[in-house]
Amino acid sequence: MSESSLRVVWVYPDLLSTYGDRGNALVVERRARQRHLNVTRIDVRSDQAIPTSGDIYLIGGGEDRPQRLAAERLRADSGLVRAAENGAIIFGVCAGFQIMGHEFINDLGEREPGLGLLDVWTRRGEGARCVGDVLADVDPQLGLPQLTGFENHQGVTQLGQGVRPFATVGVGRGNGTGDGTEGAWRDTVFGTYLHGPVLARNPAVADMLIKLALDVNALPPADTTWYDALRAERIAATTRPA
Repeated sequence: MSESSLRVVWVYPDLLSTYGDRGNALVVERRARQRHLNVTRIDVRSDQAIPTSGDIYLIGGGEDRPQRLAAERLRADSGLVRAAENGAIIFGVCAGFQIMGHEFINDLGEREPGLGLLDVWTRRGEGARCVGDVLADVDPQLGLPQLTGFENHQGVTQLGQGVRPFATVGVGRGNGTGDGTEGAWRDTVFGTYLHGPVLARNPAVADMLIKLALDVNALPPADTTWYDALRAERIAATTRPA
C-alpha cells in the first residue's frame, strides 16, 4: 500500500472553514500517512480553479454570505461537479452540505441554487437554531460506529428519494425536520451538519473515505488512541444527565 497515492482537496478554506472544519483535511491526511500512503493535500481558495483529478474533496461550514459566494463560484467553476461525475469522494459539512443539494436560502433571504450532487433541499427553520452535541447511528449500509459531533445551524434539510440519511439522531436535531435524519449520502457523496471536527471525533468515517478513494475493502491497522479518548470524552459529556 506504500505505493498508493491520495490527493485530498480542501475546498475554499477562505470561505468555508468554521468551527475547526479544516481539521477534517488534517485528519484524512494523517490517517492516510499512518498507513504509509503518499498523500498530497491541495488547499484551493475561492479565487482558484477546482482541480478535477482529486480523490477526496472536503468542504466545511461557513456563514451565510460566504456560503452564497462559495455556491456562486462553485457553480461557475464546475470542477467539483465534474470531479463527482468522475467518481471522486465528496464530503461536505453544514454549509458545504447545503451547497451540495438542489437549493438553500442565502443571506439575502433568496433561494440559492446548489450543485445538485445530493437530492436535498434546505429552507430556513422558523424555530430555535439546532445547536448542541449530537449522537447518531450511522446508516447500517455504511457499517460505521456511532457518530458524535456538534451542530449549529438554522437550516432544515429535506431529503429526496435519491439519497439516504447519513445517520439517525439519538441526541440532537440533525437535519431539523423532526424525523431524526442527519445528513445524507449517495454513492460517493456525503453530507452532514456535524462539526467537531467530525472526522477527528469519528476516525472511522475518515477511514471509510480513504477506502472508497482507494477502492479497497480494508486498511492496515492504525493507532486510534487519541481519537478514542476524544470520542469517549464527548460521548460521555453528551449522555451525562444535566
